[in-house]
Amino acid sequence: QVQLVESGGGLVQPGGSLTLSCAASGFTFSRYAMSWYRQAPGKERELVAGITTGGGVLNYPDYVKGRFTISRDNAKNMVYLRMNSLQPEDTAVYSCNARYSLENYWGQGTQVTVSS
Repeated sequence: QVQLVESGGGLVQPGGSLTLSCAASGFTFSRYAMSWYRQAPGKERELVAGITTGGGVLNYPDYVKGRFTISRDNAKNMVYLRMNSLQPEDTAVYSCNARYSLENYWGQGTQVTVSS
């Protein structure tokens, strides 16, 4: 069955870095555009980064531009999110998303907490 499993979240101090990973299985990964979203308590889910099937990166939203980098490895069915200069406002559950035509899959998410 389709699975997206995120890992790499945790507690980090302000200014620190984390790399999130998303392992995909159960579908033809290379056909799917991949994205990372996040949702903080009491807030709506928001897009963090997106990458096309061929590795083209979509424009990052201003709130992560210059700090976050998305990448993918089609040979390993993996997508990554490198997060630098983390701030308390980056605290959220981060989820990966796979999209192709009308198919849309979500992972369970991984918690990222930025706090001193």
